[in-house]
Amino acid sequence: MKRVKMIVAYDGTNYCGWQIQKNGITIEEVLNKTLTGLLREPITVTGASRTDSGVHSEGNVAVFDTENRMPADKICFALNQRLPEDIRILQSGEVAPDYHPRKQNCVKTYEYKIMNRKIEVPTMRLYSHFCYFPLNVERMREGAAYLVGEHDFKSFCTARGQAEETVRTIYSLDIEKSGDLIIIRIKGSGFLYNMVRIIAGTLMKVGMGVYPPAHVEEILDARDRKAAGPKAAAKGLTLISLDYETELPERIQGENKEWNYTLFQDKIVSEGKAYLKIHRCREEDFERLLIRVVHQAVRNGAQIVYVRDEEKTGRIIPGKSYGFYTFQADDGSQGWYAVQK
Repeated sequence: MKRVKMIVAYDGTNYCGWQIQKNGITIEEVLNKTLTGLLREPITVTGASRTDSGVHSEGNVAVFDTENRMPADKICFALNQRLPEDIRILQSGEVAPDYHPRKQNCVKTYEYKIMNRKIEVPTMRLYSHFCYFPLNVERMREGAAYLVGEHDFKSFCTARGQAEETVRTIYSLDIEKSGDLIIIRIKGSGFLYNMVRIIAGTLMKVGMGVYPPAHVEEILDARDRKAAGPKAAAKGLTLISLDYETELPERIQGENKEWNYTLFQDKIVSEGKAYLKIHRCREEDFERLLIRVVHQAVRNGAQIVYVRDEEKTGRIIPGKSYGFYTFQADDGSQGWYAVQK
């Protein structure tokens, strides 16, 4: 048995998204059927990003397990001969048996394309959003700057469940214009449901002059989907790439108006220990931050996480449940340490 990783590109026009659904054909369904026929055994793929209906990809990632002896790096060539022309496997190769594309730290890159002119170009109609009203790109860039960094993006997602953590990190958000084509390119640690499309719809409102650029910060602060702009059309969105982390960063810094913390990870590999210093945090965000960052450290391999609240004593309550964890006082004066329930 071996696990095979694939880089998957597709034109999403004729598909109801990635994940198997009852209402139409999906990318996952086509891959499962085609791989099953090629390898002559039941195959089920696991994708990294479950793109929506009509969304395109140049670099989604999927894995599957097989007992077939065909070399992993040759599977892409054999599979592409059987796939429809709007789906292609750009690369395939063997990975570790426990590799999971959704449980690895990575940087996701998306592009949203807007055709901004008086009359639509037919050859771009399936791969860009057509906007008749002139867009001011400089204003859009000003508004986009408020979204860069670690924030609660609750205003920029379609709710799927109250328990979903809505904090994400955007590493860069660039807007370029070439002729009539405007491209919004966004890199982040991960994205909420419809997040990129709602950001694109909101920035278009800024470009039209409906919102001043500074209003984007007010939308972010509201933490309310009703405060943001409309969800832009799916056809303008393309998943460009997923770049997986090859080395654990020694520290992670999270800072904005609401909080400031440092997660030290330099002892995770050698000693299984991580250290979280919360320098500053609003009361209403404290518990969520504690749960989120401790869990991140554990996912990254920490067996024990020491926590110090540098702003205020008494906010960590021993024995109280914080997600999967409780906390105990540390006799070595490290503050508190997390214990999995």
